[in-house]
Amino acid sequence: MCHSTDSRPPAPPVQGEVASHEQIELTAADGNSFLAYEAEPAEPNGRCVVILPDVRGLHPFYRDLAVRFAEAGFSTIAIDYFGRTAGRGDRGDDFDFMTHVNQLTSEGIRADARAATEALSGRGPVFTVGFCMGGSQSWRLAAEGNGLAGGIGFYGALRFIDLPRSGPGAPLLLLRGGADTVSTPEEFEAYEAALDQVGTEHETHVYDGAPHSFFDRSYGEWAEACQDAWRRILSFTERRAQPK
Repeated sequence: MCHSTDSRPPAPPVQGEVASHEQIELTAADGNSFLAYEAEPAEPNGRCVVILPDVRGLHPFYRDLAVRFAEAGFSTIAIDYFGRTAGRGDRGDDFDFMTHVNQLTSEGIRADARAATEALSGRGPVFTVGFCMGGSQSWRLAAEGNGLAGGIGFYGALRFIDLPRSGPGAPLLLLRGGADTVSTPEEFEAYEAALDQVGTEHETHVYDGAPHSFFDRSYGEWAEACQDAWRRILSFTERRAQPK
């Protein structure tokens, strides 16, 4: 997994009050009931985020990240992937997440993300933000459209998705670690070429020397990279939320 149970996300550069945050349950169109974590800002910025975790699913890092996004003004829901195969119970450090990752389908992830998007309806345009497996799924969902204003991904694991075959979809922001080996530069070159071919707008920033999972407040040496990533997210979502 990318972020351990002890990992915690870095704070955004602008921090406001959080009106509420709590674990909730959502139901997808296919009847799947799954865990999620919702955080609501005291002063909304008119934008929303659906967080797509790494392979571990909805663990503490992503609950905290939902609160961090609410501090930045976003109405936020972080989702779990494993309602269909693992139910909604609490999971300890010994949870065999890869058994459940191997049972995920693109259609299931799409349905669950859409349930979160619909739960945020009326609060502003919705962006997905994902990490590792969730990073690539964030790009895939936004590239497909799915009613999203954009898709943001950190160090996405491209092996979990196919190259885009149609478009254009919603704009993408690709945030990568220069020392990350989960996806190779050649894989990203092919992915971005495919985005260009279908006309999906995208921005890429590579943090030189940064490892996979650098977006973590325990990585003091990557503090500036974390703050820069936050600034890019705020800028990207603000620009993409404007009426055309």
